[in-house]
Amino acid sequence: MTQATSTLGLDFGTTNSVASLAKPDGSTEAMSFSHGGEEFSACRSVLCFWRDEDEARAMMEIGPWAIDQFLELGGDCRFIQSFKTFAASPLFVSTVIHNKNWQFEDLLAAYLRRLAERSGAPWPAQVVMGRPVRFAGAQPDEALAQTRYETALKRLGFETIHHVYEPVAAAFFYAQRLTEASTILVADFGGGTSDFSIIRFDPAGGKLRAQALSHSGIGIAGDAFDQKIIEHVVAPLFGKHSTFRSGEKTLPVPSSFYSRFAQWNQLSIMRHTRDYADLQKLVQAANEPALIQAFIDFLEADASYLLYRAVAQVKSQLSQADTARFSLQAGSLNIERDIPRSEFDGWIAEDVSAIRATVDLALERAGLGAGGIDRVFLTGGTSFVPALRRSFEDQFGAGKVETGSQFVSIAHGLSLIAQQDDLEPWLARAP
Repeated sequence: MTQATSTLGLDFGTTNSVASLAKPDGSTEAMSFSHGGEEFSACRSVLCFWRDEDEARAMMEIGPWAIDQFLELGGDCRFIQSFKTFAASPLFVSTVIHNKNWQFEDLLAAYLRRLAERSGAPWPAQVVMGRPVRFAGAQPDEALAQTRYETALKRLGFETIHHVYEPVAAAFFYAQRLTEASTILVADFGGGTSDFSIIRFDPAGGKLRAQALSHSGIGIAGDAFDQKIIEHVVAPLFGKHSTFRSGEKTLPVPSSFYSRFAQWNQLSIMRHTRDYADLQKLVQAANEPALIQAFIDFLEADASYLLYRAVAQVKSQLSQADTARFSLQAGSLNIERDIPRSEFDGWIAEDVSAIRATVDLALERAGLGAGGIDRVFLTGGTSFVPALRRSFEDQFGAGKVETGSQFVSIAHGLSLIAQQDDLEPWLARAP
């Protein structure tokens, strides 16, 4: 027996978002979008704000339509990406866009409202929304993140709101194919977090039963891998490791500029922070002022998406080839460099080790060794990274590791969970 009313399964991701409808007849369907003659289900989690000169009013778009506006308007618009990583941060209060303070819940509500409009289909009053096991950030405030999520969702008119761990939803999606009792480790690799759930499933009697054994998560994922490429290839051309004069002393340029620069959520607002003003002052004292000026020119061009696209392309190529070409043209900046996969693997080795330690924590909490896992399901775009997959194959055996439906498995799993008579076993614990 399924629930009588339709429910939306909503996977709001750092990089992409997917909405799936759970229908009263038990089926699920990912909502489809159309842009430039292409149909897709995963919509980029980006926003672009600009002013319409003819009508003198503020405009906003999301996804590929936001990217279109950014590419057309450049520095004359405000482009925001990876804003999910602000969700649990008490330090992020608001950002000013066109003389208006936008809190996280304002950004999320605006994004989801436009996502609903772009889907071309009415959204129901019930939603099951995915959330990370551990939100991104050094000290994430889970209660704050959930409050912000629910504030945004209520503005869209949702009357019933449930939260499910993202890897649990992916596990439920994967478990539909099981024919015998199995203990599954699901690894969900997003842009901001990597989350793990170990669940025992039993499909006996035609009814899928499950027991969640453990969960773990870490704020290291695709964006962190991107950061390594920026750190080693781009940041030195913007003055990282250079020096400046302070009285009679020669000091290193503060690394804080580059830690913000290498995070997509921070980069998209950096031109509107004190760091930007400090960089402008630093040019006069820098021993290599051209490098600092190149950094400023990049920020003034609001070229964060061009950098993101270049990094994403080279990372994708390195998932399929031993060497990839990093290519970025932004204003006066022109970077061309070959990156061997072995070099990239070295850059991310520490992060891959930290992810493996988080998997070990899930095993420890479940009271299992690697041999106690029957199958491993990897999902999320970062699961394509060869070094990451190899880590799981080394630990569990290549025959146990599977991937598939990397971008839609969570949303479909949320929709499937929405149809259960009793949602309680699947819900994320209250923070």
